[in-house]
Amino acid sequence: MADLEWDRNFALEQSGDDEEMLAELLVLFRDSSASDLARINAGLAAENPVMVADAAHSIKGASASLGVEGVRKVASELERIGRLGDLSQGRDLAAQLGTLLKAFDGQR
Repeated sequence: MADLEWDRNFALEQSGDDEEMLAELLVLFRDSSASDLARINAGLAAENPVMVADAAHSIKGASASLGVEGVRKVASELERIGRLGDLSQGRDLAAQLGTLLKAFDGQR
């Protein structure tokens, strides 16, 4: 299981050292990643690797921009397997991603 590995200082830098802006970005990240995780799970259920890869790509980019390295790593792997068309590890990775995103919910 991957660790969250959140670099809050990096995220604060990305928001121009503005705590209010960071708080807004975190809300947007939580909302978009929840939607993208639902798309990943729907893609896995439908055995649609493109859907999985596209949604994982979205989470990967958003988490990278906020310095949430653990989420980025798992999303990157989900994107990779989706692009390869091999979803055999997809459910395990999606579960890991869901756990990490829940852990991130408590971060400020």
